[in-house]
Amino acid sequence: MASATSSPITSTSSKSGNLVKATLISDDGVPQIEFMFNPTELVFEGVVETSESPGARTEDKGTPKVSFSHVKAYKVTINKILFDTYEDGGDVVKQYIENFRKSVEFVKGKERPPIYQFMWGKQVYLRRCFIEKLNYKLTMFLPDGTPVRAVIDSLTLKEADEPKENGPLGAKPPAKVDRQTDSLANRKSSSGKKNQRTSKI
Repeated sequence: MASATSSPITSTSSKSGNLVKATLISDDGVPQIEFMFNPTELVFEGVVETSESPGARTEDKGTPKVSFSHVKAYKVTINKILFDTYEDGGDVVKQYIENFRKSVEFVKGKERPPIYQFMWGKQVYLRRCFIEKLNYKLTMFLPDGTPVRAVIDSLTLKEADEPKENGPLGAKPPAKVDRQTDSLANRKSSSGKKNQRTSKI
């Protein structure tokens, strides 16, 4: 899988010199996620699903013919994302990691995780995405056990389509039905008319 890395090197705008943080913004009522240290790389992964038929081969080279199935959603994987609160002694989980943990839970009242927009400054890299995978570890503690350093080994963002309300990603909304005219008799009548039209053709 493609990956990207993050290190404690902050980047600044070449024009203004002001630090601009990479962020994940959601309209689902969950907190905005802001990187403590900006990524140094963003590597995108795009896959076209194909299938090969051993019995069907090209005439010139005799290689199996390839059938194209579909294009898979883009992914962005960022590795080694560092969070450090040692200097102020704060709990790194409460200050930073907790928001990531909420990103891999279902939104209250919806059958899906939060949907985010991944942007960095004026550049929007993924207009709609969700966090498919979160893998982190705590690597430093104070004498009282407070975690002050965390490393997200792997954060995978996956492109999302437009979901229906309270439904799974990619689900199509149900067809509208007129309750006043919808009946078994009307459905049979409609089906019979379609069959008649088909027979004439």
